[in-house]
Order: sequence, then C-alpha cells, then structure tokens
Amino acid sequence: MNEVNLFSPYKLGDLELPNRMVMAPLTRNRAGDGNVPGQLNATYYTQRVSAGLIIAEATQVSPEGLGYPATPGIHSAAQVAGWKLVTDAVHQHGGRIFLQLWHVGRISHPDLQPDGALPVAPSAIAPKGEAATYEGMKPFVTPRALETSEIPLIVEQYRQGAKNALEAGFDGVEVHGANGYLLDQFLRDGTNKRTDEYGGSIENRARLLLEVTQAVTEVWGAGRVGVRLSPSGTFNDMHDSDPLATFGYAAEALNRFGLAYLHLIEVVEADLRHGGTEVPTSYLRDRFTGTLIVNGGYDLDKSNAVLSSHKADLVAFGTLFIANPDLPQRFALNAPLNPADPSTFYGGGEKGYIDYPFLAAS
Repeated sequence: MNEVNLFSPYKLGDLELPNRMVMAPLTRNRAGDGNVPGQLNATYYTQRVSAGLIIAEATQVSPEGLGYPATPGIHSAAQVAGWKLVTDAVHQHGGRIFLQLWHVGRISHPDLQPDGALPVAPSAIAPKGEAATYEGMKPFVTPRALETSEIPLIVEQYRQGAKNALEAGFDGVEVHGANGYLLDQFLRDGTNKRTDEYGGSIENRARLLLEVTQAVTEVWGAGRVGVRLSPSGTFNDMHDSDPLATFGYAAEALNRFGLAYLHLIEVVEADLRHGGTEVPTSYLRDRFTGTLIVNGGYDLDKSNAVLSSHKADLVAFGTLFIANPDLPQRFALNAPLNPADPSTFYGGGEKGYIDYPFLAAS
C-alpha cells in the first residue's frame, strides 16, 4: 500500500478530495456593504481551488453574531446571493467549499450590535482586550448573559444559517466552536458561570455545542458537517480549569453525529505563554472516531509526517494559503513559497488578497 501523504486522495463523507490539503477558514474583513460577499471574494476563493477542501471564512449566522467590521453573514437574502457568486465560481473551477458558521458572543461591541445593544454571552464576564469596530479599537464591554429562554433562538439561528448555506450552494458547513467565540464561551468554565442546564457540569456546558451540531446536521446530513475546536487555545481571553476533561468529553460526544470531520487548532507558543494547557491531539484522536483535521504551523514535511503516522487525516493551512494560492502545486514541486504580508491580512481591497503571484507557467 502506498504511504499516505499530502497528495493522497481522501474520501470525506461522500466527497472525493483530490489531496489532503485544506484551506483553513480565514477572516479577511473584505465583505461589502451589508456584510455581503462579492466578486472580489469569489476571485480569492477561486484562486485557491486546488485545495482538497476550502473552508470559507467565519460567517455570522445573525446580526447579533457580528464581531468585526466587514465580515460576511449568512442571514440575509443578499448575503446568500453574494455567497452564491463564490460557490458557483469555485465549482466551475472544480473546487469544493464548506462555510464556517459563526456567532462571536461576547467578542463584539455595542457599535457592531443592532440598536447598540450589549453583546450576548453565557455569563456577564468581559474579556480582556479590545474590540475591532468601524471607528477603530475600543475596550470590550461586559456582555449580557443570555436568558435560558433565549438559547433555543441561538440554535435556530445556526439552523437557518445552515439552510441558507445550502441555498447558497456550499458543499457543507463547519460549526465554529473554537477561538473564544460563543460556543467556546459556553463550553469552557472560565467564561461559563451559569447555574441552569447550560452551565456547571461539562455535560451542561457542552449542551449548546451539541444542540447546534444536531440542528445543523438535521439540515445537511452528518457527512457534510464538521466542527472546529481549539482545546489548548487562549485567544480572546479563554481558559478552562480542566481542558483535557472538557474537550475529551466534547470529542466523544460529537461521535454521535457521524460528522464529516473534527477540525483541531493545535497548541501554539502564545497559548502556553498565556497560561494555556496543551491538550495533545493524540488524546482527542483516541476519543473521536471520525476524520481529524489538524491546523497549526504545518509545513510540507511536518504534514507528511502527521499523515503517514495516521495521527491525522487532513492538514489545514492558513497563512500559507493566504500567500500562495497555488500551494498544492508549490508543495508538489518543492518550489519556493511567497512570503505573507500580515499588514494586509485584515481589511482592504485587492492588495494582499488576490495579488499574490502564482508560479510562472512552465
């Protein structure tokens, strides 16, 4: 049997991936008025269709889910039409694309909320740091704790977002349960101090993640739904008293859905500097029975090593796909990689978005 590497095909549910390279979901803050994607976004994703799978950027499921300027939504007819431009272009060029469904919870600001309301969260705990608003950076505010009676509406917003993503022509969806946003805020005890059925025990704190996943799989079928988690992450002022227990439970509980995949953001040095605890990927690999995507500073050699050892099934790349639209070809030829320009990661126009060069045609 041939050794598995980045260029080995992979069957993801009923999708045939030509390689094991995933374009990670990357917030680029380039949606148009009304948080509507447009032709610029279609060009950007179409340039990267050689990825085995594209996971499109985090996309809010409701106006209240907005946390940054110019991020796309999937809750209005105009947004659905804008995303249809993207998916049509990607499919015309032979690509496969999922949409990441997002609600930022407390990582927002009244400037971004309907009627200037407070952001919502599991508990009224302000994160450290600053929110990105249209007027620049402003200190985070203390969010409003969701009433128990409001939580079913959140689940329905994800369900409707999943339906809208289906209408927009995506091949599947990813539930964003990572990086300190709403579902992660419920999951971890550093941000969830509730005393109802959504707080306290790990089972209760994981309830919203599982209810959202259930709703989304009812729309799509399990084989077209993934979930992203960041078990070791401290981004957005996140922490948990026992992350191995918390994320071990979550990984096992997600098995009930027969998901397309679990997507793990692995530990980085900054997490450890900020008091995070490493949750080894191997620990979750032993608990989750389906396809595992890993993401965290992988290069060609490190990717092939993790795949050939069967410690993961697919590898997601972020910065490398920003700067190298033809990353699979560059890896295949062992060609030089374009350096990324971090000053153009968030916001702007074509520069640093669709103008990274492809390898010269040979």
